[in-house]
Amino acid sequence: MSVPTDVVIPGTASNLSCTRLTSDALPETEARDTIAKPSSKTGVSTQNTLSPTTPLTPYRSPLTVKNWFALRTTYSRERQAYDYITTHGGTAYLPTITEYKEVDGKRVAQQMSRIPNILFAYGTQQEIEQFVYDNHNLPYLRFYYAPERFNGTLVSRPLIVPDRQMESLRILCAIDDGNIAIVPQNDTHFHKGQEVLITQGRFAGITGRVARYQGQQRVAVIIPGLITIATAYIPTAFLTPIGND
Repeated sequence: MSVPTDVVIPGTASNLSCTRLTSDALPETEARDTIAKPSSKTGVSTQNTLSPTTPLTPYRSPLTVKNWFALRTTYSRERQAYDYITTHGGTAYLPTITEYKEVDGKRVAQQMSRIPNILFAYGTQQEIEQFVYDNHNLPYLRFYYAPERFNGTLVSRPLIVPDRQMESLRILCAIDDGNIAIVPQNDTHFHKGQEVLITQGRFAGITGRVARYQGQQRVAVIIPGLITIATAYIPTAFLTPIGND
């Protein structure tokens, strides 16, 4: 599927935006259908930290289908990684937020990463490995790993984000609303909620789980082990239950 260029220009009307190479329609995944924000000042390890008491075997079987992979960088170099990937033939997605600062008495818009140290890349595992294991140009880039059972053994493998979740994340990022919230990893409000599709309003098209958060009914896009982002208030009339919950 071809992926036309769509670049966000700083200073546009949307305060919450996404820098990406894709158009409004993200590439369809060919197969397979929360954390607090990492510190952008202190940096993070390029390896996803797992419990030291949980032995994990790296899962190295390469995938032959295209998926969205979560990648992480150290010391807020996700923009640098994004630029390198997209200028070298890759497809990447970097959620950003527009922040305004006073510079020489003028209000200047700056694009900042929405999820510090995290970006997403689309392709087969072999294609993404060409960037992740390029220790000359991208020594600070690594897969974001997640534990998974494989043939009865707990293994660590690159985190794949389903296309539907990526599309919902894109919709959230395109909306200018200060009430959109990144939910702390230890908050489980949404994990037990009904899975729904938002059918009306600014958030239409998002699928996620509904629950009350900070006194309001919201829907959250949950990428397990990575992040949970909740919409602003959503009326019940705008929701259609899906799934088997």
